[in-house]
Amino acid sequence: MSADERRHVAGLMRVNHVGEVCAQALYQAQKLTARSAQVRAQMDTAAQEEEDHLAWCAERLRELGSRPSLLNPVWYAGAFAIGVLAGRAGDRVSLGFVAETERQVEHHLNGHLDCLPEADGRSRAILEQMRDDEVRHGDAARAAGGVPLPGPVRALMRVASKVMTSTAYRI
Repeated sequence: MSADERRHVAGLMRVNHVGEVCAQALYQAQKLTARSAQVRAQMDTAAQEEEDHLAWCAERLRELGSRPSLLNPVWYAGAFAIGVLAGRAGDRVSLGFVAETERQVEHHLNGHLDCLPEADGRSRAILEQMRDDEVRHGDAARAAGGVPLPGPVRALMRVASKVMTSTAYRI
């Protein structure tokens, strides 16, 4: 890859790393606030899989000679607070939040896959596996009783994601 392509891929992988930092916070907060043991276990299992994604993104950043976002503590704290709110709304809403989050992450990852350089098979393999796992997490949350979130909540989630991704790409 050219130097410009490497910088671009590093920015994309930094965004994906931030997404995994946020996933850890969300799942941990939702696990803490879950009312049923089944939902706690589901959140724990998903969080463990997200740890793999976090490690893959961190390793890919190192391979690209780059670094994670300098704002990771801020992203984590914000996502944890959002996870607490989702969890406090009840298990069905919390599961619905997981389903919607994973749907939006799938869309986001597809966008990243579309703009990766052809020569970057390593990043492509990581993002494809992450996307497949996220789809499975969303399907599991819906199957466990997650309810669809209202349109304004989904829109607010998209706006928050856009702020995070555009900032994390650079910082």
